[in-house]
Amino acid sequence: MAPGDETRSRRELIVEGVRTTCLIAASGLIGGLASRPARAGTVWQIDPTRCSHCGKCATECVIDPSAVKCVHTYEICGFCKLCFGLLLDKRTGNTPAAEDVRCPTDALRTTFLEHPYYEIFVVEPLCIGCARCVKGCEMFGNGSLYLQIRHDRCVNCNQCAIASACPAQAIKRVPVSQPYYRRGVR
Repeated sequence: MAPGDETRSRRELIVEGVRTTCLIAASGLIGGLASRPARAGTVWQIDPTRCSHCGKCATECVIDPSAVKCVHTYEICGFCKLCFGLLLDKRTGNTPAAEDVRCPTDALRTTFLEHPYYEIFVVEPLCIGCARCVKGCEMFGNGSLYLQIRHDRCVNCNQCAIASACPAQAIKRVPVSQPYYRRGVR
């Protein structure tokens, strides 16, 4: 052994081991707290009055497909045969053929009820939250369609990736007791 080298006692090794264990446990606790949602009792939601229908909900969500889905203000929507949430404004015909519809995933469907009534509905598993139908419905229709973050799919990120990318700043935290906006109600 060289001069100045000292061997550690068993007691010193145990104390150092306990300190290391405590440090690891404390860092794990801090990491666990940091990964929790920013504010307990709140969830992310889209304010439909501020949404600009930019399409970022479809591409920025950490979940694939996005936790954002199209919903209706009115339970039965489709009093008009030509729904511009479903059909393009410059379509070649009056049929919901692939080249004539707005939705890239065919998530918006129509069912004939009785003349002149149709029911327009969203097939949620197919909806990616692109907002194309919402934009068409607002420009040419009654504005029934809007986007919502579905909380059975959302992981309630500490900082929502869509909220960070939203140009209209339409996504914000709302109380868990009122997790969904309804268009025209709030």
